Amino acid sequence: MNIEDIRKDFPILENRKIAYLDNGATTQKPLPVLERIDEFYKKYNANVHRGAYSLSVVASEMYENVRAKIAKFVNARFPEEIIFSKNATESLNLIAYSYGLENLKKDDEIVISIMEHHSNLVPWQKVSKVTGSKLNYMYINNNFEIADEEIETKITDKTKIVGITHVSNALGTINNIEKIVKYAHKKGAVVVVDAAQSIPHMKIDVQKLDADFLVFSGHKMLAPLGIGVLYGKREILNKMNPFIMGGDMIEYVYEQETTFAPLPNKFEAGTQNIEGVIGLDAAIDYIEKIGYDKIQEIEKNLTLYARNKLSKLDFIELYLTPNEENHSSVISFNIKGVHPHDVASILDGEGVCVRSRKPLRTTSYEISWNRFNM
Repeated sequence: MNIEDIRKDFPILENRKIAYLDNGATTQKPLPVLERIDEFYKKYNANVHRGAYSLSVVASEMYENVRAKIAKFVNARFPEEIIFSKNATESLNLIAYSYGLENLKKDDEIVISIMEHHSNLVPWQKVSKVTGSKLNYMYINNNFEIADEEIETKITDKTKIVGITHVSNALGTINNIEKIVKYAHKKGAVVVVDAAQSIPHMKIDVQKLDADFLVFSGHKMLAPLGIGVLYGKREILNKMNPFIMGGDMIEYVYEQETTFAPLPNKFEAGTQNIEGVIGLDAAIDYIEKIGYDKIQEIEKNLTLYARNKLSKLDFIELYLTPNEENHSSVISFNIKGVHPHDVASILDGEGVCVRSRKPLRTTSYEISWNRFNM
């Protein structure tokens, strides 16, 4: 498939004359995803895990088949290691509340990078305050990367949890996840990987990576809004308490006590976004039909073209690692003397959709993210 063939699969791009460059925020949806959702509502709509009638049984089978597919997609050992959530943010909060609050104590340390999305930062701020643990940061160098020395200095014997984004949503930097996971485990820490910006672009093998938790959002990989995934090692998930209480996550309810259902139901209280799960199933099929090799080939060509063209414009400031192998397809820039919101509005007038944020403030050692809206 070439770019033009792929473009034809996206109705919004056929119906509107736009260049949509905000996939880091959310992706548009291809026809196979839209058609699968439409088919579900027309033929199979029922709540899952609740009815003994055939329609509910079929819907439940479809729902659980997607769980098994995702387990295979990321090479999890067991389907029950896949928990459905609302998005990566909810998955990260589940980990923070169900694991972090239960397992951290005073003077323990949490380590995250300074480039984390707020959903992998703010929950850990709260956990550290409640438990008396300390929140430390791995900072980036002048190349917008986390150096090995920074990893080995910040992750210590006191570190119990390490949270790290696989690909920065702001810079496109591809972090050395393998190094971080291996070093964190050497120090006895549990690792949480935010793969929201990486899984649409590259194959992820959770067993090879050896991450304890990994999260991503469906809407950033061509699936509907409102569906997310949490992967966790079964032995860890089994020891965790539920994050949300309600229907379908219980085993027995008595007047004063309740026992919880086994994995994965324990973490999926209430009616789930079944439509989103079905759409995610179709999105995975679509990604695998194109193939990650082809996706990366197209992205590499487009990204190199953009880097080369933008770097020749002296009125533009680029925030990119010079190491192209450590850079994904996110390109961050400022136009000198012009507010990003004005730039985005002007580009919108030309049919170009980009994300706009407050300008970056740089020092010789790091980027200050305190004023950065993610």
